[in-house]
Amino acid sequence: MTYLDSWIHQQAQDADVFVATADALDPLYFGPDAGQIMVRGEWNWSRQKIEPLWNRHIGMLGGMLGAKNIGSAPWRIADAVGLEAEIVLPKKDNRRLWTGILMHDFRVLHFMVTHPKEVREQFEPAATKLIASLRFPDRVLGVKTSPEGLPMPPDYTPADPQTILDDIPDPQAWRAYTGDAGAGALQSFYLRELPIHDWQMEEYVPFPGPFGLGFARFKLHRDKLHVTLGIMPSKTSGDSSLANVVFKISGP
Repeated sequence: MTYLDSWIHQQAQDADVFVATADALDPLYFGPDAGQIMVRGEWNWSRQKIEPLWNRHIGMLGGMLGAKNIGSAPWRIADAVGLEAEIVLPKKDNRRLWTGILMHDFRVLHFMVTHPKEVREQFEPAATKLIASLRFPDRVLGVKTSPEGLPMPPDYTPADPQTILDDIPDPQAWRAYTGDAGAGALQSFYLRELPIHDWQMEEYVPFPGPFGLGFARFKLHRDKLHVTLGIMPSKTSGDSSLANVVFKISGP
């Protein structure tokens, strides 16, 4: 997504927030540059259809905000499809609220846009332009690889595997990388980048998933090299949404 240089992008728990000024990060701010765009990603490992995801999303919002009779309309940006709706808030609430969800492969994005009614003419054109800039890249340019040729997510750095995995009988066969991406984002990265780097995927077990594995697992090979790669939720970062990459090498 592309936003104006003067705008602010900040992460808040599992969501990304875009505002025109730091004051607007306060939901109770009603100044002339008030308004927020919030985007939250979800990993749709079971590839649910858009309708049940939307019903859950809109049900939670309606329950929290006291809104009723929420309709919906089809929504599409680039090659992502979804649903959108304007939520009519109780009369005592002076805000305007719009929400939507988009689906692209395993990825689901939840959007919420809110602003005081008085600033609609100033805020909505910028918000619409920002959301319309959304694109899902076919690949990440400049991806670095491990010595074994595995693509590595941006800003992930080597770590001691034994700080992530307990009781490894053969630590020399393991590699680990740590960074600040979520498990869903890492799975999306590897599903996209592994074929580009000529890795063949023998197995993919998503996380979260139906088997209660506790992490995502890929079994891969390229030529005579075989790799089992895991995306492990972080235990030490203090943020349970972050994940590490570990893999075991077998073969020549």
